[in-house]
Amino acid sequence: MSDSPVLVLGARGKTGRRVVARLDRLGHPFRAASRSGGTRFDFADRDTWGPALDGAGAVYLVPMSEAVPAATVEEFLAAATRAGVRRVVLLSARGAGGAADPYQEPVELALRATGLEWTILRAAWFAQNFGEDLFLEPILSGELALPAGEGREAFVDAEDIADVATAALVQDGHAGEIYELSGPEPVSFRTAVEMISEVTGRPVRYTALETSRFTAALTAQGVPPEAADLAAELLGRIRDGAGEHVGDGVRRALGRDPRSFADYVKTAAAAGTWGN
Repeated sequence: MSDSPVLVLGARGKTGRRVVARLDRLGHPFRAASRSGGTRFDFADRDTWGPALDGAGAVYLVPMSEAVPAATVEEFLAAATRAGVRRVVLLSARGAGGAADPYQEPVELALRATGLEWTILRAAWFAQNFGEDLFLEPILSGELALPAGEGREAFVDAEDIADVATAALVQDGHAGEIYELSGPEPVSFRTAVEMISEVTGRPVRYTALETSRFTAALTAQGVPPEAADLAAELLGRIRDGAGEHVGDGVRRALGRDPRSFADYVKTAAAAGTWGN
């Protein structure tokens, strides 16, 4: 890969900021893009696309947290091609059995239809959801209540995602690859909070909640009904066994095993994630 800058979208997000840190350590030029600060980028503001893409050789594409329509991503990819971008690494999400997530599949297809060097990262649920936003407040309050039953998910460490993404962005040999990124074993939410409780000494319990009570609680907090329904649907997939599958993407991309959820908990606890 040339020394052209890597455009990192979502540079303040869980994986984006980790990719930026790795590129910085490597001494590889990059552009940290977000809605504010650094390089300004917003999928909804096409005037930001050109300056962000100018001179970039590769793009770390993170549309999933933005709920960006596939047509918009397709338009962006066309703009990237015109700007001379050669390589795109897409952070996607996995569906049942490691297949494409139905919500992300149109974006994957749009990327694969380009003439760019593409790599797709189909990630499991992030281990960091327990310590950085999604589940943090419930854990600090002492109860995580979700409609996931006793289903298990092979939670992936965002550090592993960033390692694979960085390798695919700056090294050859990853073009045309679809990497399913997960942890080494599936873990239930009950077991996950028990691990956190044991390591931190903080009492935390998991409650398997009915879907209707979960969505009602979210909407009462001001979450739009469609977003509450989507969250319930995704957690329901875990309840029904969709998260059990263990992917081999970290091993194929990096030649090592992925980090375990237990390793994540120890590292996060040592950093004071849960206030211990």
